[in-house]
Amino acid sequence: MRREHSRIITTVQRVMPAVVSIIISKDAHDVERELRPEERHGRRGANGFHIPPEKIDAHGMVEVGGGSGFVVDGSGIILTNKHVIAEPNARYTAITNADEHLPAEVVARDPVNDVAILRVTPPRHLPVVPLGDSTRLELGATVLAIGNALGIFKNTVSCGIISGLSRSVSAQADPDAPPQELRGLIQTDAAINPGNSGGPLVDIFGRAVGINAAVVSGAQNINFAIPIKAALRDLADLKRYGHIRRPLLGLRYLTLTPGFAEKMGLPRTAGAYITKEHPSDDAVIPGSPADKAGILAGDIITAWNGNFINGERSIQDYLDDANVGDVVAFTVLREKRELSLTAMLAERK
Repeated sequence: MRREHSRIITTVQRVMPAVVSIIISKDAHDVERELRPEERHGRRGANGFHIPPEKIDAHGMVEVGGGSGFVVDGSGIILTNKHVIAEPNARYTAITNADEHLPAEVVARDPVNDVAILRVTPPRHLPVVPLGDSTRLELGATVLAIGNALGIFKNTVSCGIISGLSRSVSAQADPDAPPQELRGLIQTDAAINPGNSGGPLVDIFGRAVGINAAVVSGAQNINFAIPIKAALRDLADLKRYGHIRRPLLGLRYLTLTPGFAEKMGLPRTAGAYITKEHPSDDAVIPGSPADKAGILAGDIITAWNGNFINGERSIQDYLDDANVGDVVAFTVLREKRELSLTAMLAERK
């Protein structure tokens, strides 16, 4: 029988052995205690248990979720999404393509990006997914998403193109979680389903250019991945410092638009307007670099090191490219006065 030979098939065969399924387990008693009253009532059986006994393993653990990940270092370093391993008091297991069940330790969680790093101790050197360059992606480039779709369909592959770059969305890991702003995302029409989260988005040559992260509910073929650039930085920090380092400025702001500026009667239509998001918040965190620099609520920061702040480049975008210890010069509009202030970025804890 004749067989198809294509670049896509070759890439899948090369990448698949390095993709893992991540299983999340918790103590059955902890799961029962965490149930809402209505769930507890609805799951109580005639003999009083809440979780079917067949769902509880020999160690008293029950599976509560799953996701995907991929090996980037053969000694056992795995990349995934932060929201995949966010369950408190949980045990994580990585299942390899060869069906090896390896206990996984959470090494680091990125405080800004939806990226996490796990470590397993494999019996042998694991195959890896090489990391690409997400800064050189082009619209229309072919990409593949690989992962554990719906937590059921292991080794699922979908194919598509890069549909957009530098997208920003507000996402929730689940209905009870607070929304998180995700910036600089890769948009693709390659299908990313629940359970695919944390798996690799690879280019046609098998290099990971992103970490599959989010879908738009109710839309068709609008899916997002975290650029691999963020993970590369995390891995470098882990190797150099033993943990992930992210710079802290310490303020809350709204990026101005002409409509919002007109509504608020502000003198500028672009910049970062320093303000509380909620009444209980501080617009400027006490003791932070922004506080020490003299930035105040109501200020409008118009430039970062001489570069304009606007809808295309926000303060967070500049922070993503900055390092702990950098000294930043700000141009600040306070009422009708233009000020020059400087801040040394601290480490986010």
